[in-house]
Amino acid sequence: MLEITLSKKESYTLIRLNGEVDASNSVELDQAIQEILAAGTKKILVDGSTLEYISSAGLGVFMSYLEDFQDNNIAFVIFGLNDKVQNVFHILGLDQLITIEKDQHEALARIYDA
Repeated sequence: MLEITLSKKESYTLIRLNGEVDASNSVELDQAIQEILAAGTKKILVDGSTLEYISSAGLGVFMSYLEDFQDNNIAFVIFGLNDKVQNVFHILGLDQLITIEKDQHEALARIYDA
C-alpha cells in the first residue's frame, strides 16, 4: 500500500511517500509527478523517510522524468531513504543519476544550490 501526500511550500513541492511503491501503484506516483510538473514547479523534494520498499516499476517512474527535469531546469532531490531502499538505488546505479540526501535539511540546501 502507498500513501502519497503533496505539500506545496513557498518555493518547492514536497512529495511524501509512505509505504511501498510497486507495479500496482506506481501509476499514482507518476500522476503525482505529472500534476507537479503541470503546475510549473521548479523544485521538487521527495520525502522517502517512511518509504519501506520500491520496485523496479517505482524506480522507473523516477527514471522516466530525469530528462524532463534536466531539460526544464527542475531541481529534484530524494531524501530520508532507509538503508534497504537506498541500497536498491545504489545497486542499480541510480544514486549516480538522482540526487539523494540524508535528510530534509540537506535536500533543501541542495535544491537552493541548484
